[in-house]
Amino acid sequence: MTEPVPILFTIPNFTTAGSGRAMLNIVERLDRRRFAPSICTLKPGGNLESEIERLGIPYMHAAFAVPARPLATLAMRAHRAAAAFRPRGFVLWHSFHYLDDYTEPLVARFAGARAWIYTKKNMNWNRRSWWLRSVFATRVAAQNTDMMRDFFASPRLRRKTVLLPRGVDTERFRPDAPRRLALREQFGVPPDAVVAGCVAQLLPVKGHPTLIDALARVPGLRLWLAGKALDEKYAAGLREQVRALGLENRVAFLGEVQDVPAFLAELDVFVLPTWNEWRMEGCPVALLEAMSSGRPCVATDIPGSRDIVENERSGILVPPQDAGALAGGLEWLLADAPRRRALGAAARERALAKYAIAVEVRAHEDLYSELLGAMPERRAA
Repeated sequence: MTEPVPILFTIPNFTTAGSGRAMLNIVERLDRRRFAPSICTLKPGGNLESEIERLGIPYMHAAFAVPARPLATLAMRAHRAAAAFRPRGFVLWHSFHYLDDYTEPLVARFAGARAWIYTKKNMNWNRRSWWLRSVFATRVAAQNTDMMRDFFASPRLRRKTVLLPRGVDTERFRPDAPRRLALREQFGVPPDAVVAGCVAQLLPVKGHPTLIDALARVPGLRLWLAGKALDEKYAAGLREQVRALGLENRVAFLGEVQDVPAFLAELDVFVLPTWNEWRMEGCPVALLEAMSSGRPCVATDIPGSRDIVENERSGILVPPQDAGALAGGLEWLLADAPRRRALGAAARERALAKYAIAVEVRAHEDLYSELLGAMPERRAA
């Protein structure tokens, strides 16, 4: 019987839990008869470490990348860093590093890995190092069609790039999730009041100011914002904006919400108002989670979101940083409860068909199998 193939997954840390959760969703579901996954971070910390331990996944902390400069000593330093990995015999190496580092594939090759893959998680492409990272990769997993067109269209990169959007746990995020948080009772919101919500860290790229401006144009709509204040100045500015517009009784800042399915269960509409200035979104998981939960969604027409949402069929797309257009989309849903239900049901169907976590895991396993099949000794075995 063939032994499972050792595969290493790398990510800088589990402090930014969104990316870590997305990676772990894949790792924990891989067929263990075929693959033996391990995880490496640059430093310890984060809520997911206890879950990794519970799942019995080997977990290490080591420098899987080194500074690129000085170039004269790069190979020597990469070879030295590879010593921590060489005894473990990793055949495949999959990086979820979000930066444009191109030294990791060198470390992986010196460690004996036969293939190095990286997932392109954001829309940054403003440095030559992204191109180098892609050239050194055996395969690139792009998360939306804009990436495929804008970054990987050249023949050299196109033949090694595959479209692999993120997936969502459709069993955890489902329309009938219990309303464990009792937020309507907590805030005194009547059962028939329409509540919109957003799950996003309080950072400028997420576009909260546009959402708050739009809310001021839609009388009667409530708004709950779930997300940790990672930029205190920005968060303070949002609260001041709410006060200046007289929306204190209609907007609630909930901070970081651990039970996201329960939060979504209390919403009538989900909104993701991301701006496009920082070109950060690759495949927004928050949007997938809301769609899987059967919530009608309004999102900005940016890379990632425009792949997920079929405008006016499984959600609504509006131009980024356009409060008037966003208000129009919200009013369109606010005025028609049957339309909200129909759009939410279509969103759930789309999540099940194209973005279920099982679909994502199967696509990754197919990618790994294709790489292993291209290795002569594996073919012979």
